[in-house]
Amino acid sequence: MAAVVLRRISAVLALLVASVFLVSSPAMADPDEGDNKTLRNALESAAKGQADAIQKLNASKKRQVQLQTTVITATAAAKTLETQVGSIANRTYRLGRTSTMALLLNSSSPDSFLERVQHLDMLAQLDGQILSQYRDDLAQAQAAKAAVEKEIKEQQKQVAALTKKKKEAELALGSVGGGGAAGGFVNVNSPLAKAAPRNSDGSWPKESCTVDDPTTSGCITPRTLHAYQEAVAADFTHYTNCFSQRSSGEHPKGRACDFSANKSGFQNVAASGSDKTYGNNLAAFFVKNADRLGVMYVIWYRQIWMPGTGWKAYSGTGGPAAVHTNHVHLSML
Repeated sequence: MAAVVLRRISAVLALLVASVFLVSSPAMADPDEGDNKTLRNALESAAKGQADAIQKLNASKKRQVQLQTTVITATAAAKTLETQVGSIANRTYRLGRTSTMALLLNSSSPDSFLERVQHLDMLAQLDGQILSQYRDDLAQAQAAKAAVEKEIKEQQKQVAALTKKKKEAELALGSVGGGGAAGGFVNVNSPLAKAAPRNSDGSWPKESCTVDDPTTSGCITPRTLHAYQEAVAADFTHYTNCFSQRSSGEHPKGRACDFSANKSGFQNVAASGSDKTYGNNLAAFFVKNADRLGVMYVIWYRQIWMPGTGWKAYSGTGGPAAVHTNHVHLSML
């Protein structure tokens, strides 16, 4: 009887130990990144502003190239008609309306009169077409030139906006002891990800937390899901956690994921060895594909990357999770 009781007690103890182990398993806990709401809001505003300015700047440069092509084409078309326009002007000056009527009245027969009428009518139509095309070509060239000047002003505006947002990012990072130049994480062998859908003007569509998060029981945006799936397709398969309830940041909005450097979960130590290499490569992957995926910013190993500033020092305070030395943080636009 005593043996049976002991076996039952042992079984219960084993279950309790297993339960404790599961609860404390690093793969089941979100990394405690700290909760500096002011910093997070400032970084989000700065990164979004940079991405928006860069998108508008690139779109304006593309339109400028197209407009400059139109200027060249329309100007060349008008140039080719200048000789014919000159001939029309010269003929009109020499003949005039009186000479034209005289030409008709001097016809020797009705047939000759009709022939001359048809000839003059065809000539007038041809002259009208040439003059009309010439005017259209000149007008198109002038309109395109004005549009080019407008695009140049737009580019100057976006450069100013980008400069402003860069300064905001530097001030935000400087408030926590960061913001200085950093070496960054680059891998020339990083694979290219499939591009996420954009609007027709090149901007990113607005998205909300509408799709199931494959890493939790929460939700994420379609663009965040795409970025996660592309990372997995590139063989970045270590433990990942995207949606989580927090008081600030992108996680509760479904626009962020934390990718553990360690395969099994978030370890309370700074990554080293193969784990560090994994994090380096993953951070480099997201940066290389930032424009294709819609990345807002990436944080890894005390450094942060944003679209307009590149890699900067990120000196958060706290343990490995707070300074992001045990996981790569990805925030999406």
